[in-house]
Amino acid sequence: MTLVAIILATLAAGIGSVWVAALLMRLGMGGRDDSAVGPQHLLSLAAGALLATAFMHLLPEAFESAAGAHDLFATLLVGVVFFFLLDKAELWHHGHEHSHPVPAAHAHGHDHDHGHGHAHGHGHAHAPRGGGWSVLTGDSVHCFGDGILIASAFLADMRLGVIAAVSVLAHEVPHHMGDLVVLRQTSPNRRMALIKVSLAGAVTALGGVAGYYLVGQLQDFLPYFLVVASSSFVYVALADLIPQLQKRLTARDTAAQIAWLIAGMAVVTMVSGVAHAH
Repeated sequence: MTLVAIILATLAAGIGSVWVAALLMRLGMGGRDDSAVGPQHLLSLAAGALLATAFMHLLPEAFESAAGAHDLFATLLVGVVFFFLLDKAELWHHGHEHSHPVPAAHAHGHDHDHGHGHAHGHGHAHAPRGGGWSVLTGDSVHCFGDGILIASAFLADMRLGVIAAVSVLAHEVPHHMGDLVVLRQTSPNRRMALIKVSLAGAVTALGGVAGYYLVGQLQDFLPYFLVVASSSFVYVALADLIPQLQKRLTARDTAAQIAWLIAGMAVVTMVSGVAHAH
């Protein structure tokens, strides 16, 4: 039952986020800052969801275990540094410094000439080498990691797994919008671009299955897996998403930014309440 839930949740987060991204783009949302739902709004929403999941759910669950607080905090520190190094190695890179008004898409990652990551800027200034395959490779690696994190949360608690999946979906939407823009620059076939990014998103399910068996064999280390998941969420939010929001804005735009950040936290709280009720 748990494995089935992990597979369904990872598919929803991995592929569902791609379809939501494509739908928003088709509706003209998320692609421009002056649209009803612009890239800054999506980044704020994703950052709020990731931070709420890490600090209100994953970390509390880990600290309720028998593991020592000192060891867990040390793991959190090592995790943040680890994801920073991956970012520097351009394997888990969430930042796409883009020049076009592309959807905040890579809040989660990629500098798209590189391999992968969670950093998302917007508007890829130029198409990546290799016809977009570097983007897809990076996406696949990133999605596999997301799958393992979601599986870790499910093995700790079904409700926690649902929350983690929703948070991953939220921060992958702007990310995949950027991917779709990049691939459409290299190919006029929009349907093929959607299929390619969807296949990369499907790798999330493979990560979920791998995580189920890996973490299942290391049950005693589950609190540490949850802390590592938290460090990933915190790093992505604070190092990739929020810095893209740190710009001089009007009072109205700043208020909207804060509102969307709170909305992301509210979504996580709501999902938690619904999951708990069931």
